[in-house]
Amino acid sequence: MSLRARLLLITAVLLVAGIVVSDAVVTAALRRHLVDRVDRQVRQFSQVMSRIDPNVLDVAVNARTRDLTSGLDLISTLAVVYLDSGGAVERSAQSGADETAPRFEESLGRAESGVPLTIDGWRAVVVPRSGGVGSVVVAASLSAIDGIVARVRLVCVITGLVVVTVLTGAGWLAIRAGLRPLRAIEQTATAIAAGNLAHRIPDAGPPNTEVARLTRVLNGMLAQIDGAFAARAESEARMRRFVADVSHELRTPLFGIKGSAELQLMRGTAGAGDVEHTMRRIDTEAGRLAALVEDLLLLARLDEPAAGTVLDPAPMDLRTLAADARHDLLALDPGRPVRLTGPDDGSAPAPALVLGDEARLRQVVVNLVGNVHAHTPPDAAVRIGVGRAGGEAVLEVADSGPGLSGPEAERVFERFYRADDSRTRGPASGAGLGLAIVRSLVAAHGGRVEVLPTPGGGVTFRVHLPWLSAEHSQEL
Repeated sequence: MSLRARLLLITAVLLVAGIVVSDAVVTAALRRHLVDRVDRQVRQFSQVMSRIDPNVLDVAVNARTRDLTSGLDLISTLAVVYLDSGGAVERSAQSGADETAPRFEESLGRAESGVPLTIDGWRAVVVPRSGGVGSVVVAASLSAIDGIVARVRLVCVITGLVVVTVLTGAGWLAIRAGLRPLRAIEQTATAIAAGNLAHRIPDAGPPNTEVARLTRVLNGMLAQIDGAFAARAESEARMRRFVADVSHELRTPLFGIKGSAELQLMRGTAGAGDVEHTMRRIDTEAGRLAALVEDLLLLARLDEPAAGTVLDPAPMDLRTLAADARHDLLALDPGRPVRLTGPDDGSAPAPALVLGDEARLRQVVVNLVGNVHAHTPPDAAVRIGVGRAGGEAVLEVADSGPGLSGPEAERVFERFYRADDSRTRGPASGAGLGLAIVRSLVAAHGGRVEVLPTPGGGVTFRVHLPWLSAEHSQEL
């Protein structure tokens, strides 16, 4: 059965059960009330009959039946039986001939004086006679009460059927309207299964209802699934680009090595100078290939969850790396103006205490300096800032070169990314992994690196690292 049919069936069963129980309670209470009224009237009438001579009663009942029972309501037939001291019937009379009174004397052994009891559809009371000899039994038929209760029960049954029919129809419409959001969920699931991941379930009324909460949860889940699929597609696209770039980067030195070896073989008995030139070229390409593989291996190790195992941290001051970076840059470009400052251009270099792997952080600085040397003119001014800012150790390299555009700055840390988007290489060009290694190494130290525009033109790479804790500062 469908959920709608089950809900409607459960509702109808509960409704019928409620009506049956309520009707039973009402009819039982009504009958009890009517029987109590008959009991009061029978007791009162029995007190009168106990003082009347049986001979007079016989004449009165046969002659004036209506007058005898005119003050009694709910009683269609009344019977009076006089018993002698031995329990035998002395006199009896009955008003109305519609029913035949049972033999009350056979059931009076369990009767108490003045306490009504039911005998074969009659309500009877036995009381002693005024003379003290024998007793009198007054009984009233309950047929009128049974008729009233039967009519009430019939009315209840008809009313219950009408109510169940009307409310079942109304419940069908209400349940159908209440389950409309579930149909929307079904349609949404069908659309998503067909490939429309952007489809969402429409709002389902007030936000505090169960269906509305379910709608919000499902929409949130669908958004996460959509994001996961998008991230997966983007990751696959990045992987394809990565594989293509790696293939190209590896192919270039391998082809160089292969071509040099084939050329030497074709020459046969070449001179010592040609052999030396060939071997130097093979050595250069092999070194380039080894450096590329080493960089890829380092990035792979840094991508693992336990990237911290790559590092050998110890307390250190970044001012040492900043001073060495200045000397390295001057060695590469003797005519380049290079200044050593604090994090702000107007301040002096300040201590920058961190817990880091000096060799790996030195690699970070070397890559940043090499990036300046490769992509800025030899006379472009460079500022190397070091110190503390915002509770963190900061080291920055700011140049006054051509700078980066917005899209270039967003992708500058991607692997194999080059701003010129070409695969040509100059003597000083790299594979596009330097800044990716910078970001991974800084992240492995618990820091971050950001790229900012230099005031007046150029680009600034700023490295933020956690400040050295008090327990490690004593080791310096």
